[in-house]
Amino acid sequence: MGHSLEAVLSGVQECRLVVTRLLPAAPPASTSLCRSRLSGSSCTLGAIMEPAKNIVKIAIQMMGAYPQLIELNQSKPLSAVLKDVCDAWNISNSEQYALQYVDGHQAYITELNRMEIKNGSILKLTTSPDKEAGSLCQGVQSHNVDVRSESLKKLAALSRDVTFAQEFISRDGLRILSRTVEEEEDRGEVMCHTLRAISELMEHGFVSWEAFTTIFIQKVVTFVNVNLMLVEITQLALIILESVVQSNTKLVDLVWQEVPLERLLVLLQLPSQETQIKVMALLVALLQKVGRRERSEMLENLWKKAMRQFIYKNIIHGWPQLGDEMRHYLYVLQCLSLGLLEGRMRMAMDPNDAEQRQQLQNLRLTAFPNEVEEGGHLTSERRRSICAKEFRKLGFTNNGSPWQDLCLTPPGLLALDNMMYFSTRWPSAYSRFVLENSSREDKHVCPFARSSIHLTLILCEILRVGEAASETGQDFLTLFYAQDYFLHELFCVCIQVLNKTWKEMRATQEDFDKVMHVVKEQISRTLGHAPTSLEFFRTKISSLNYSEILRRRQEEKLIQDEALSPPVMELRKQLQPELLGLVKQHRLHYLCEGTKFRKISSRRRQDKLWFCRLSPNYKVLHYGDLEDNIDNPPIEMLLQKISVSDMKCVLTGKDCPHMKERSSGKQNRDLVDRAFSICYDVDSCLNFIAPSSTDFCMWLDGLNALLGREMPSERTRIDLDLLLNTELKLRLLDLENISIPDQPPPIPPRPKNHDYCYEFTSTEA
Repeated sequence: MGHSLEAVLSGVQECRLVVTRLLPAAPPASTSLCRSRLSGSSCTLGAIMEPAKNIVKIAIQMMGAYPQLIELNQSKPLSAVLKDVCDAWNISNSEQYALQYVDGHQAYITELNRMEIKNGSILKLTTSPDKEAGSLCQGVQSHNVDVRSESLKKLAALSRDVTFAQEFISRDGLRILSRTVEEEEDRGEVMCHTLRAISELMEHGFVSWEAFTTIFIQKVVTFVNVNLMLVEITQLALIILESVVQSNTKLVDLVWQEVPLERLLVLLQLPSQETQIKVMALLVALLQKVGRRERSEMLENLWKKAMRQFIYKNIIHGWPQLGDEMRHYLYVLQCLSLGLLEGRMRMAMDPNDAEQRQQLQNLRLTAFPNEVEEGGHLTSERRRSICAKEFRKLGFTNNGSPWQDLCLTPPGLLALDNMMYFSTRWPSAYSRFVLENSSREDKHVCPFARSSIHLTLILCEILRVGEAASETGQDFLTLFYAQDYFLHELFCVCIQVLNKTWKEMRATQEDFDKVMHVVKEQISRTLGHAPTSLEFFRTKISSLNYSEILRRRQEEKLIQDEALSPPVMELRKQLQPELLGLVKQHRLHYLCEGTKFRKISSRRRQDKLWFCRLSPNYKVLHYGDLEDNIDNPPIEMLLQKISVSDMKCVLTGKDCPHMKERSSGKQNRDLVDRAFSICYDVDSCLNFIAPSSTDFCMWLDGLNALLGREMPSERTRIDLDLLLNTELKLRLLDLENISIPDQPPPIPPRPKNHDYCYEFTSTEA
């Protein structure tokens, strides 16, 4: 028994060494004092006999008192633990106190989150959430400006904690704060703390924004519409308005009507990056929530006011590095803009529509103006015959009824829009395309109309026109913001490339699908280089001619053929375990580097980042909320952790707990594809939504590697193939232009005698 007590005292001394480095210096305590602390704490013999899993060594501090070093028994009720701690400091009424983290967001310890306490955690004894909430409710209503300001400042900090938020809201705290906003004339720190507290309290989702009055919303709108000394108030007002818009309440229309687009554009041009992010968040939220007609009007006004040029010049090329949040908003804005084309893409041509018929005639008249002038005195039948012939030269399949070609949806009328834009924007190139093909043999003609319809369909597929924006997507095209009328201009370049490729391939009508496949490959490969301007795209795709496509295909085929020969397959099989180990090491190193993840909510996306990384010894996963202005926090700042030995399995997609209630709509499909969960202990899960498909593959592979299982992602196959092909090329370098037989050479028969052996003697040395 004495040996066990000495071991406990040794552990207490180790904890004290940790605490003395983190806490203010205090007078040294004697051994007798330490033993008396031990007898008054939860480190009893019963606790010593508890399983190690239920015991955590922690430090508890209080202002003006020596810190307590205890072994917390997690199976003991929290109220009993608090009573023991208060008794050690001779404090009565332990029910009025609570434990709180010293670091991070200083969350209160409750029965729900106490299992997150880890060895070495430092807590402090403070007033309970209900008592603190009651005190702050009185403080924020004080007539003393200093008392009210300090109370609001403390309230804004504590409102992040869910336990405190529940207590404060239950005391009608939100009504008190909203009345403060409505009646307060000062626009200084008091208003700043009030808005921050409201924003943090509403993030917990206990109350709907419908509980607030229109007077409150209008007052917040004024903070956006006028110039203020404190830019933080404007930023908080933008955050609140975005949350209101995301809430899908009747207040959305009020925000849309009261906040002018011109004012948001003015704020977007401020040099503050934080303000620009908040403005983009509100703009995107408004665009997502309004109807299609209002969205079209908003985007048209924004583009007219040179918003695209400002984003391209001052944000994409002006910021040293675009953060994840801004990249997401640029991606969503691109999806919403291209989504406006979906209506035309899915609308077939109506032969009874006079405007659409006139557009078809304009295409013909632009290409063949002379024939029209010469046919002025022809009969109607002769004129119809000439029109049919000219529509056939334009490449329409149904030359008698060309509108039938545009009944295919998609691309529907969007193909007609592209052809009209090309004929008016580049009339000389359009006429040259048509006339050049008119002079060829019929079988070698590149049909303009048919090619345009299929090219439009290809562009819609590559650009994902009509697909809903992902909640985590960030893959926007810089080229989209570099050019007005993006899709039409891209079509003008690609249709000329198509004609050029047709000539290089010496294609006939039977080769049409083959040509379109090559053109699609040219466009995809060029966009893969992330062109920053239309001129860069034009130069890059022009260099990627048919000969270059053939060369790359031959290289890929040669690599594939070499890799499929029996000797190479056998060598490949021998190399695979070693290279698979390299892939595994890469995945584990990726987990050690860590990744930022987002907490997806239905309200808004700001300030919802958390970080997770693997310890260097591959034994513990550390995670925690991401502090402001910290992109890559060290392990010491991540207070929560999961032991790899406690991990049971990894779930993905719909099997994840946080994805089971998601609808199957297009907007959630991408989210589900990037979701995974780590199951540990009995019923505990840590839920993730990867920021990209690459991060999803990396984490899925790394976690399965930690569990000793196969790495299942497609990225593993791609990386392994790349390593194997590279290693095979290096090993077969000396055998270039030498054919490798499919079968090994035959083994010669055994010799009849061994007379060829020579016995070496020492005398010959």
